[in-house]
Amino acid sequence: MLKKILFNPARTLLVLTWVVLGFIVYTYFSPGYVRPQGAPTPAPTGAGWIDLLDAENAQHWKNLDGGKPVSVVENGELHIFGSMPPLKYATYTGRTFGDFDLHLEFKLSPPKYFGYLAMLALNPQMRTNSGVFLRVPKGDSPLRGFEVQVLDDALWPPNKNGTGSIYDVVSPMHNMARPAGEWNSYDIHTRGTRVVVVVNGWKVVDADFAQMTRPIGKFKTPYALLPKEGYISLQDHGGELWYRNIRVRPADPADPIPGPVVGAAPAAAVKTGPVTTTVEPALPVGAVEQAAPPENTPVVEEETPEVEDMPALEELPEAEPLPEDEPVM
Repeated sequence: MLKKILFNPARTLLVLTWVVLGFIVYTYFSPGYVRPQGAPTPAPTGAGWIDLLDAENAQHWKNLDGGKPVSVVENGELHIFGSMPPLKYATYTGRTFGDFDLHLEFKLSPPKYFGYLAMLALNPQMRTNSGVFLRVPKGDSPLRGFEVQVLDDALWPPNKNGTGSIYDVVSPMHNMARPAGEWNSYDIHTRGTRVVVVVNGWKVVDADFAQMTRPIGKFKTPYALLPKEGYISLQDHGGELWYRNIRVRPADPADPIPGPVVGAAPAAAVKTGPVTTTVEPALPVGAVEQAAPPENTPVVEEETPEVEDMPALEELPEAEPLPEDEPVM
């Protein structure tokens, strides 16, 4: 059998191809790597929050290309139909936003049969694909704003085109995407040139566009020069999906960025092959974990020993002055 393979060029090439492909897949997906898991954060309420899907604001979602509608708002959800090509956008035209806190949730449809080919191409872009475009200037393409990628790439390694990335420019720390058919949450904060992205309770991006004074990736405009205010657009890049709880709160540049919602992303079991590992939520910065004392343990108050008075230091003799002509080293 081995001789047949070694002395048959076609079979040898086929075997080598499968070996190389297997090595690439193994390296790319890192089997056994412990991956954190988050949970959608609750929709914010209270003063200042604007619900962009309520009865007053739902009418402002439009396709600015003037063609057929890209989406429909029903039952409190914005449903994007997923037609391709070309790229289309559902844009909120009620007002523009500059500095803000934005919360939204999305659910992606499972891939069609051709979407599974992405596993061979190592490219989940062939699966359900969308994006949250921010600071889109009036009268211009949404591509003149910046995009936080929405993608069906759960369990794929984080990269500059994956879930939570600032598309093609900033890679997220982790890929916190949940599988198609499950709800995910984004909490996006902008303050001047600073942009923070939180995916399912985990902060994955904290970037300052002011540092990006030269073009990065496929874009010719340096991100330091992007508009500071604009519309919110949701992309239809193929694949049916739904958005809900789209809520925004305008902010001032000096306002602090809210921290992660406590309890939004509890400890989760992450399966890594035959082993199941529990990932606990991180302690606050500067906190030190202390073990609790056993129950019924008596508390013993220790007496502080008295400190005896230290003997007075003897006075040192005054130093003799240096000769005037001798330099001081």
